Amino acid sequence: MKDFFQHPLYGDYGQDTIAELCWCVGIMLTGILFRRLLTKACVHLLFRFLKRHAGESIGYSKLFLLLKKPVGYIIILTAIYFGFDRLTFPTEWHLAPDDKFGLRMIFSRGFTGLCTAAGTFVLLRMVDYFGLVLRHRTKQTDAKSDDQLIPFFKECLKVVILVLSIFTILGSVFHINVASLIAGLGIGGLAVALAAKESIENLLGSFTIFLDKPFLVNDIVKAGPVEGTIESIGFRSTRIRTFENSLVTIPNKKMVDAELDNLSQRHQRRVKFNIGLVYSTTPDQIKSILKGISALLSRDIAILQTSQEVRLFEFGSGSINILVQYYVDTPNYDTHLRILEEINFGIMDVVQANGTRFSSLAAI
Repeated sequence: MKDFFQHPLYGDYGQDTIAELCWCVGIMLTGILFRRLLTKACVHLLFRFLKRHAGESIGYSKLFLLLKKPVGYIIILTAIYFGFDRLTFPTEWHLAPDDKFGLRMIFSRGFTGLCTAAGTFVLLRMVDYFGLVLRHRTKQTDAKSDDQLIPFFKECLKVVILVLSIFTILGSVFHINVASLIAGLGIGGLAVALAAKESIENLLGSFTIFLDKPFLVNDIVKAGPVEGTIESIGFRSTRIRTFENSLVTIPNKKMVDAELDNLSQRHQRRVKFNIGLVYSTTPDQIKSILKGISALLSRDIAILQTSQEVRLFEFGSGSINILVQYYVDTPNYDTHLRILEEINFGIMDVVQANGTRFSSLAAI
């Protein structure tokens, strides 16, 4: 049995034996089979280090979900490296060296590229983790600007990491002179700027949003035909959750250039509508209805008393129209709807109590 494991792996070529091949396969299988266990151990050690600085606001389970895949990839790549490190290419194969194109170069540079990609994956997920930690901390404060700065700078940091990773792969895998490449970008900068004109405009638009602060996250805005709540302000675009619960993505350039109505900044909400009464309604009934609606509005403390307007407005084609206008002293939309509903029911009671009715021919 011992002689079998010592048998040359390549026949008369090379020094590797079947035992070395078994070691290679065993190490790789160990990494694959115990990947989850090793991942948990690595993430647990990392969490113990991070909680000194980040605290326990975002627990271990969240960090594990973020790092499970990238750390698992690194463990598999490590197992492959140490597994193949047990084997050597026979000199009789006359393979090209690492610095010339051939099997050695493909294996060496391909492995380097995969390791760089896995490391980049880990860094991106770490940025997501610290983003969650900072978001949790900002929820403890009343400042809204923090809620939009964190996602923006998180995206900026991810872009920087990706760019550095690409340059690292170009330099280590493809052996491209990165310094010369960056210098060459200066020559072709004009062409790049023209090609990325819209992206640059959106980037500048995002900086304008953060400096001028025309709106913040969770504000209710109306941008052109779109009306809803600001959900996030990103590197390139702003996302608005409409009242129909759809998500609309608008480039930051359009958010800056378009006329934008920040509905959250108003301190009161205006209500204005007409009610139509049948023409059989007498003047005394109309005066009583006007007085009753005015008293109804005066009783509600949420309605600004100086803003009330209840007037006989016009004689329509099918109804006598009464103008009702008032301001609700709240920026909250749900409160506004509740008060509007209460007033509308009260108006129905006033009209019914005065012995008349609404006209079915009233203009909408």
